[in-house]
Amino acid sequence: MGSERMEMRKRQMSVQQETGSTAQAQPDTGSTSQALPDTGSTAQAQPDTGSTAQAQPDTGSTAQAQPDTGSTAQAQPDTGSTAQAQQDTGNRGSNACCFCWCCCCSCSCPKPTLEEVGSWGQSFDKLMKGPAGRNAFRDFLRTEFSEENMLFWLACEELKKETNKSVIEEKARLIYEDYISILSPKEVSLDSRVREVINRNMLETTSHTFDDAQLQIYTLMHRDSYPRFMNSSVYKDLLQTLSEPSSES
Repeated sequence: MGSERMEMRKRQMSVQQETGSTAQAQPDTGSTSQALPDTGSTAQAQPDTGSTAQAQPDTGSTAQAQPDTGSTAQAQPDTGSTAQAQQDTGNRGSNACCFCWCCCCSCSCPKPTLEEVGSWGQSFDKLMKGPAGRNAFRDFLRTEFSEENMLFWLACEELKKETNKSVIEEKARLIYEDYISILSPKEVSLDSRVREVINRNMLETTSHTFDDAQLQIYTLMHRDSYPRFMNSSVYKDLLQTLSEPSSES
């Protein structure tokens, strides 16, 4: 009986040992299976790399947007032309500098000679031919509140010198707004026929858009303002000043 119990115990112990060794082997298998998600996570990281590659076309599209910026830069010359036209027109409107022979300002206008001032009385064309005559006449027109006639005539003369189409268009627009529009405080006096011609010409402006109006204002100054200028103190005082011998003589 005792030997049989001993054999039974040995068998039980050997079974327990086998069962224990099998149980110990399972965590290894489990740990191996637990390593699989790491491999899977590595595989999951691949789409991120792919998405990075997909982001490259966006960078390319950004590069494609650069020509639009360039086209914006190309528009700058037109803006520069507009600024130039505005500046030129502004200079004509505000340039009261040019009476150097009767004030102490410094500019490039030449001092008229006695012979030149005398010739102004011969014809209106000779008065308007030189800058000194135009400036003296403009000074007189200012006293009669009709300086806009001279300013308009000078603006038309400047427009005729232009060859750049964009500058011509902008200057013509400014001249129209300053001297033709009925809303302008510097509107010049033109008849309805000439205004109709100007409105047609404004559809496609050229350097001669205002030729008819310029001629009409020139004629108005000749017939109306010029005779009064010749009898004005502006002209007589200048003529007398040049006629007197200088103190240095």
